[in-house]
Amino acid sequence: MRPVADTPQAGSRWVVTDVLAELFDHAPDLAFFVKDGDGRYVAVNQSLVKRHGFRHKSQVLGRRPCDICPGDFGRLPAGQDALVLRTGTPLIDHLEQQWYLPQKPVWCLTTKLPLRDAAGKVVGLIGISRDVRAPVDPRNIPPELAAALEHFETNLAEPVTPAILARRAGLTPARFARLIHRFFDLTPTQFLTQTRLTVAARLLRETGLGVCEIAHACGFYDHSAFSRAFHSAMGVTPSTYRDMTARPGG
Repeated sequence: MRPVADTPQAGSRWVVTDVLAELFDHAPDLAFFVKDGDGRYVAVNQSLVKRHGFRHKSQVLGRRPCDICPGDFGRLPAGQDALVLRTGTPLIDHLEQQWYLPQKPVWCLTTKLPLRDAAGKVVGLIGISRDVRAPVDPRNIPPELAAALEHFETNLAEPVTPAILARRAGLTPARFARLIHRFFDLTPTQFLTQTRLTVAARLLRETGLGVCEIAHACGFYDHSAFSRAFHSAMGVTPSTYRDMTARPGG
């Protein structure tokens, strides 16, 4: 799949077979997209369309993320696109929270790869964003691993690394990593980050604790580091997230 020039006057346009887009239409847990050199959608699957509250692909094609998503929810992916297009460096399994319809957050792993022409110039990108969902019943997790994860989840303020969790579960780091990927479809580091930020988001929605207090409670010992991690995953700052999800009268 490559960009081809219809005519010198028309410039470069994308030729993308309908078969590829239709194939990904049958993957509801995965958003598929192709974008041109300006970051505009030239091919999408139906899942991506629905996530943004649209009904037809024509409502998305030719537009950028910042054209269809409000605020930082649009600026963040547009910034990712610009970096891939400028540097040619792929974005691989970036953990982030995306929003379907309002108030329905879903954790995703996003991958974006540059597309190059015959001369090697980056002329677009192709990517997927797949939902992170536990593929097995959590009750099937080995008791020792479950106990270690429960301790972590109830003591987020403690400094914890994947190696520490592996020791608590009586596992080698390699075995621990394999089990975390099997049960949660994440790397151990991604799992730790997701857990901390999920709790932080809940505290922002449901409590009046300050951002610094929440950062420390969730294991972030630097306010700036917490804000960067939260913005990278959620698309907005902690304060903006709190304002967006504030309950009426709260």
